[in-house]
Amino acid sequence: QVQLVQSGGGLVQAGGSLRLSCSASGPTFSPSAMGWFRQAPGKEREFISAQSRGAANTYYAHSVKGRFTISRDNAKNTVYLQMTSLKPEDTAIYYCAAKTGSIRTRAEEYDYWGQGTQVTVSS
Repeated sequence: QVQLVQSGGGLVQAGGSLRLSCSASGPTFSPSAMGWFRQAPGKEREFISAQSRGAANTYYAHSVKGRFTISRDNAKNTVYLQMTSLKPEDTAIYYCAAKTGSIRTRAEEYDYWGQGTQVTVSS
């Protein structure tokens, strides 16, 4: 059974930084693509970033490019999201996701999801 377990998140002031982690476990599970999405109240789940297994392909949403950095530790099946220069509009529940096959940016194309973690940025 594949599980994605997230850690990190919390409350931070605008301009601050946070780091999210997400570890995938399961028998013989080796995700090709891992990524991050977020969902603010009343809004649809939004793509943030994704990276292929060998980091040959990395995508960012325009809204976070230059501020957020995704990275992976393939030996640990773990993906990280380093968030800097946080803004109040970054407030949302953040979800990690994993899939086999090609990297994608649409939530419906991901097979496995973390439990979500709240990120709140105060002004």
